[in-house]
Amino acid sequence: MPGVEAEHSRPAPPRSPQERYPAPDPVPPELRAAQRHVPPAAPADGGPPAPRKRRRGGARFAGVEDGGEAPVVAPPAAVPELPVAAPVSRGARFAGAAADEGEQAGPPAGERAGVEDLRQAGHLVRTLVRLRREGRAGEAHAALNDAAYWPAVRFPLLADGMERAGLVADWTTLLWEAAASLPAERLVAAADALTAAGRAEDGEQILRQGVVRPADEIGRAALALADGTRHRELRALLDACVRMRTPQDAARTAAPDPRRLVPLLLTAARGVSEERHWDVLHALRVAGLAA
Repeated sequence: MPGVEAEHSRPAPPRSPQERYPAPDPVPPELRAAQRHVPPAAPADGGPPAPRKRRRGGARFAGVEDGGEAPVVAPPAAVPELPVAAPVSRGARFAGAAADEGEQAGPPAGERAGVEDLRQAGHLVRTLVRLRREGRAGEAHAALNDAAYWPAVRFPLLADGMERAGLVADWTTLLWEAAASLPAERLVAAADALTAAGRAEDGEQILRQGVVRPADEIGRAALALADGTRHRELRALLDACVRMRTPQDAARTAAPDPRRLVPLLLTAARGVSEERHWDVLHALRVAGLAA
C-alpha cells in the first residue's frame, strides 16, 4: 500500500550520543562469567568445603548467597619479610662461632678477647679517625706506637675496626711498629692471634717484618713455634729469615738449639733455592753448628 511504503521509506530519526556511544561495561564479560563460577575455597586442613552461608541484611539481599553475583574480594595477604642473614665476620670478637666447613675461628682457648678489649679497640679507632680528620698526624702515630704493645688478642679487633673506618694505612703502620718493637715471643703471639682470627696474611707479614731482630732471639721464637706445633708460622718465620738475612746471620739463629733448629733452617733454605741451601749449610759448618 502506498501509505505503508511511504512509512517504511521514511528515514529513521537520528540516535542520541548515548545510543551511538554506549558506556563500556566496567566488568569484562569474561571476568563476570568467571565470577559466577568461582568455587568456594577449600579449608586449609583439606576437609570438605564449608557450607555456604546466607547473607544477613535487608530484604534486598534475600536469596543472595556468598559466591553469587557480587562476591566479596578478600584483601591480598601480607607477604612475610624474610630474615636477613647476618654477615659473617672473621674478627676475634666472634671467637668460637662456626666458620667455614664447621671449623672454629678465634684465638686459642684462654686468650679470647673480652669486653675491655672490645672497648679499648673501639676507642682507639674512633680516636684515630678524629686525629686524622683534624690533621694531627703526630698524635695519631703516638697512639699507634702505644697500641703496638697491647695484648695480642686486640690485634684482630684493631685490624677489623681500622679497615671499616678506612684506616688501612694506620693498620700497616701498626704492624710495622709491632714487628720492630715487640719481643719475639710477643710478636709470635700477635701473629698467632691474627692467624686464628682468619688474618693469616697479616700474621705472616708481621713475622717477616720481625726477622731484623737479633739472630738468637729469632732462634728462640722458632723454638716456641715448634713447641706449639704452629708449623705454618714457623715456616713463615724461617723462610723470611733465610731470604732477608745473610747466610751467616741465618746460621746464627740455630745457636739456641742446633739439634732442632739446623734441620728446620736447612729445610727453609732449600725452599728458597738449592744455592741458598748450600750457602746456609756452609755458614752453619763454619759456625760449628753443623757437621
